[in-house]
Amino acid sequence: MTFEGMHVGFVGLGDQGLPMAVAVAEAGFTLHTWDRRPEALDGLRDVPHVRHGSAGELAAASEVVGMCVNTDEDVLEVASLLLPGLRAGSVLVNHGTGTPANAVRLTEFCAAAGVHVLDAPVSGGRPAAREHRLTTMVGGSPDVAARCEPVFRSFSRHVVHLGGAGAGQTAKLFNNILLMMNQANIAELVEIADGMGLQPRRLVEVLKLGSASSVALTLLNTMVTPETVEHLAAVEAFDMEIFDEAMRDAGVAADDVTRRASAGARELPALVKRLAP
Repeated sequence: MTFEGMHVGFVGLGDQGLPMAVAVAEAGFTLHTWDRRPEALDGLRDVPHVRHGSAGELAAASEVVGMCVNTDEDVLEVASLLLPGLRAGSVLVNHGTGTPANAVRLTEFCAAAGVHVLDAPVSGGRPAAREHRLTTMVGGSPDVAARCEPVFRSFSRHVVHLGGAGAGQTAKLFNNILLMMNQANIAELVEIADGMGLQPRRLVEVLKLGSASSVALTLLNTMVTPETVEHLAAVEAFDMEIFDEAMRDAGVAADDVTRRASAGARELPALVKRLAP
């Protein structure tokens, strides 16, 4: 299915944002781009798109603008550059991972200008983005979410609306934390199995085939390799900080969950080294 007529802006053409923007263009939307690093736009050289010299120009040309940037501070900085150019009724979407409180803050910040906001973080990483099979978790107005769903479908296999502002970010944080907790379980079992004389790598491969299978297992020696694990473990440690901040903001005691998830992120490099071919 292709779409014509809707103008979609995209800011943040990094490891995950670039294939998302490509998918938007390939679906037939008119893609508008700008980036704080102009060289990032080179990844779109073979994709139909309209380049702009400023965030304001992109905003003025777009009905929906997606952002895929790193931190809450980055989100607010980019939003402040976009907002003066956004028309009332347009939609600003944050696809990055952040705190639910910042999603609420961004919604309130844009409301005075009549601009709608959705928090719509994605799960699946670069491979899923390239294959248009991300899971997009949406928080915000259900009517606005429905209006933007065709855009999200261009790069997603699943699009789920979770509730009001911040609900998408809360779901994404739970997703990330559960992955890390599962990694901690795997690391613990592999250590036990190794002590019993089982070959850890063969054990993990057979567990992937049985009822114990999980995404945490299937990523080992596929997306999570000795070459990528240090970077991914650092990303997980940063996600842990966001989760911890979100729980404190909400007044929720989640110390046991935090400790278990932190162990999963911390032990991931050693686990991957143990399972290396």
